Amino acid sequence: MTANGISLSPELISYKDKNAVARLGIIALSTDLTSEGDFYRQIPEDRASLYVTRVAFENPTTPENLRRMAPRIRSAAELLLPVGPLNAVCYSCTAASVVIGDQEVTQVINDVLTDVPVVTPSGAALMAFKQLGVKKVSVLTPYRIETSEPMASYFTSQGLEIQKFHCLGIDDDREMARVTRQTIVAATLATDTTDTEAFFVSCTALPAIHAIEEIERITGKPVVTSNQATAWALMRHAGIEGGRKDFGNLFNKDTL
Repeated sequence: MTANGISLSPELISYKDKNAVARLGIIALSTDLTSEGDFYRQIPEDRASLYVTRVAFENPTTPENLRRMAPRIRSAAELLLPVGPLNAVCYSCTAASVVIGDQEVTQVINDVLTDVPVVTPSGAALMAFKQLGVKKVSVLTPYRIETSEPMASYFTSQGLEIQKFHCLGIDDDREMARVTRQTIVAATLATDTTDTEAFFVSCTALPAIHAIEEIERITGKPVVTSNQATAWALMRHAGIEGGRKDFGNLFNKDTL
């Protein structure tokens, strides 16, 4: 007790087990209005804590501007160091992961966060298609053609067969965040073909996870989106099984 009647009672303090939940790091774009909320919706809060930092980005979303982020990723990763050991970390930009390269993104982050598994949306999508056992995919992106072309090349170089590829022609990721669920459903259905085995809806800025259930119900085919595949991969690295079934058939797959 002090003269002012203030007492200190450290004996009343208890702490949660530091290992009770997984720790997942998120490196999001400064202009991304969607991915952080999507991860919170998909990853059970009682199984994992999310730690989000941001990397500077200037629109428009062109290959040139996406590449300019490469040297900034390191400083964004450094902001996650005080969090302590992480089970996994993601760089939350699909188009930039393709343009910069999954391996380069991983190397830059691992130079700071040693031995931490790194997830990119593009790499997570490849893992998702492998887990689903599909190779013939139709693709929807919100980007313009020049930003979509590297993604088409990326998927074909990894052995996927693109059945139909459609882009919405938007060059600002803040506008991508405003695209309606109805537009995403209709645009994705327009890419369906007889040979399409699954769909990929690209971009962490696009609010696509709420369209997954309807597209899968209508087509009977699995849907993979950037934020859904990334959340799925992060959870599997952390040993978290299951997931919200309304976010797609992918969450029935519990291994990487």
